[in-house]
Amino acid sequence: MDNMNIENIKGKKVLVVGLGKSGIAAAKALLSLGAMVSVQDSKKREDIDGQLLNYLDSRKIKCFFGCLPGLEADFDMMILSPGVNPELEFVREAEARGTEIVGELEIAYRLGRGTFVAITGTNGKTTTTTLVGEIFNKAKKKTHVVGNIGVAVISEALETTEEDWLITETSSFQLQTTKYFKPFVSAILNLTPDHLNRHHTMEEYGESKAKIWQNQDGRGYLVLNADDEVLNKLCLENIRKKPEAKIIPFSGKKELSLGAFLKGDMLTIKNENGEEISLCSKDELKILGKHNIENALAAAAICYFSGIEAEVIRAGLLDFNGVEHRIEYAGEIDGIKFYNDSKGTNVDAAIVAINAIEKDILLIAGGDGKEQDFSPLIKNFKGKVKKLILLGRDKNILKDCAEAEGFMDFVLCKDMDECVKVAYELAEKGDNVLLSPACASWDMYENFEQRGRHFKDCVNRLGM
Repeated sequence: MDNMNIENIKGKKVLVVGLGKSGIAAAKALLSLGAMVSVQDSKKREDIDGQLLNYLDSRKIKCFFGCLPGLEADFDMMILSPGVNPELEFVREAEARGTEIVGELEIAYRLGRGTFVAITGTNGKTTTTTLVGEIFNKAKKKTHVVGNIGVAVISEALETTEEDWLITETSSFQLQTTKYFKPFVSAILNLTPDHLNRHHTMEEYGESKAKIWQNQDGRGYLVLNADDEVLNKLCLENIRKKPEAKIIPFSGKKELSLGAFLKGDMLTIKNENGEEISLCSKDELKILGKHNIENALAAAAICYFSGIEAEVIRAGLLDFNGVEHRIEYAGEIDGIKFYNDSKGTNVDAAIVAINAIEKDILLIAGGDGKEQDFSPLIKNFKGKVKKLILLGRDKNILKDCAEAEGFMDFVLCKDMDECVKVAYELAEKGDNVLLSPACASWDMYENFEQRGRHFKDCVNRLGM
């Protein structure tokens, strides 16, 4: 176990701490390999899903629900779910007694035979990971998009061969509990203050992110945002072990001698031979906003230095509609473009979407307003939003706020179908219809995903 010889895990005593997606997947994988698995969760037994309880009970798995194992419980390995802090006292005590402390990502790496591409950063991980996965699929690679994106890595890793690629979104929590994890290509997109309740300082947060490349050698690549001063300082200056991987920078602000960058409006790659390869114009991308140009550059660098041909990367960039419900391109009818940003459930998120599209917007908004102040949203309309189309429980609150701010171009609608029809009728060629509600969905829908899918259905019916 200490030297990665996990094939000999049969009969080893393992405690899985935390029964979220990754914990359940880890428990099942280790059981299949013959480990003696116990589980622990802070929830009491009555709060655990019934099907999961039946699964655990039928296999006579020892469960510690709402309590901790006693000191007499001696485990070879403890697998922590990402939400479990390694600094907890019982974890530290177990480690002091010789228990190996790792996370599900580390075990998946040890078990899997595929090649890992690992992507982290404070923002943009999901978009970049999704885009990289789509380009790999377009290149006809055996691709698994896993990790913090919602699919436990270990649930796919057991089935991989040397031909498989695991495109892995990795959080700082997941990286914190790695030991031998070694991706072929790693990427750190950016670094801004986050999770400091767990990491305490930006230096510690940076160290957790930097673990993504700690085991890489000269055959691997580290894709790094050249424009992020904090990232470069914390990950390259303040970490003792410099990366041996080849550093491939990307930049949305300056041309580079190596890496991915904007040359004028063109997304461009310059390879290790100095050859310059134009991919596409930033205006050809369906994903909007400066942050998404950076995500596209990072994805292009990851894919190119993973060996994917430039033409395939170009096709993937042009075809990518974005992550579902996050300023997702939803189609074009009669020169009018439609965007689904149903995940914009608060004012700040809706402002980001408006700033990404920039102008000629017919904004569909409203829902459960969560007692927010909508005035910052309305103040951001100037020169960008032409019409405000409102629905949901708190549509009149939004209307009153718009009037108070002097914005009078609004329409009240009864439901999403009417909103989309009205937006289409009022829009002109070149306009953008944006669903970014600035509100939760619970007054009309089960969740924001259902709301976004309904919006797209309404748009599709317009084109019939």
